[in-house]
Amino acid sequence: MKILRVFNNNVVLVSRVRPGGAASTGAAGTGAAGAGLGTPHAGAAGTGAAGAGAAGEGARAVGTLGAGVEQVVVTGRGVGFGAHQGDEVDETKIAQIFVPADGRDPDHVGEMMAAVPYETVRLVTDALTAAVETTGASAKLPEKITLITALADHVTQAQIRAGRGETIQYPLEAEVASLYPEEHALGRALLGEINGRVEKREMREKRERQLPAEEATAFALHLVNAGFTTGDLSYTYQMTGVIQQMLDVIGAEWGVGLRQASISVARFITHVRYLFVRLARGEQLDHASDAVSTQIAQAFPQHDRLARKVARVAELRFDQTLTEDEIAYLTLHIARLADTERNEHD
Repeated sequence: MKILRVFNNNVVLVSRVRPGGAASTGAAGTGAAGAGLGTPHAGAAGTGAAGAGAAGEGARAVGTLGAGVEQVVVTGRGVGFGAHQGDEVDETKIAQIFVPADGRDPDHVGEMMAAVPYETVRLVTDALTAAVETTGASAKLPEKITLITALADHVTQAQIRAGRGETIQYPLEAEVASLYPEEHALGRALLGEINGRVEKREMREKRERQLPAEEATAFALHLVNAGFTTGDLSYTYQMTGVIQQMLDVIGAEWGVGLRQASISVARFITHVRYLFVRLARGEQLDHASDAVSTQIAQAFPQHDRLARKVARVAELRFDQTLTEDEIAYLTLHIARLADTERNEHD
């Protein structure tokens, strides 16, 4: 494998023969839009010393790769130390290989990974791998470069907050636990694995702190996003457009302009994003009894009618019919949005 770019001592971009010899399509695998899939490498992590080395060497990797060759992001302690563009990578120092998917720019995802402390990347990768084994979740999760990067960045900031004695109360904790029990369970397991590893390190680095229980909800949200599978980025763009169209329908009904920056609208958008995740998975809420849905419709008749208009937008755009349970949830969130918006305009 030949080095194309050195991001820092622990992250490099390399070219390699694509496994199987097939030409790269830039959209291998599934996962969150823009997520990268990787293949864990059994090589030792190495002990390259920290230092300037060739970190940051080279601009962007350019040029056209031949058929059967792909660009991958390689991580490992010291894998980039003293290395130069054009060198063969020291495979004994490789810890993990990530294959950028969905046409994502390998340089960009490499820069993202390099911006996060390497020790935190390894901490998250190892902890998530163990949590996946414990819960039986998808073994592909630790291979997604955008998920690992997002989690590692979150852990870095959470440890800083923990060191200051600060905690964040996530307002969606109950909803996340109810709507996404598997992701929430994995989030709790991940939190336990991270804290266990930090404790075993005997706090070698002052910035490392055990994280509070509330962070399991934040981890779950990252995992939900990682499960938003579409195959290409167009679905994500479509989702953004549909959310705006839904807000326009509600605003027109109420004769007000809804600001996405407001907390109440942000809550509604979060619910709609979860709805779209369920649509993408084919896992709409659909209980055997519709008694609760009927009660909600009777309790909020005006909001129920509006919810059906909003639901129609999603149905037309995604070519799926929403269940009565999903419409009932929309009704409740529109009712909540109406209350908060009324208070803001009074």
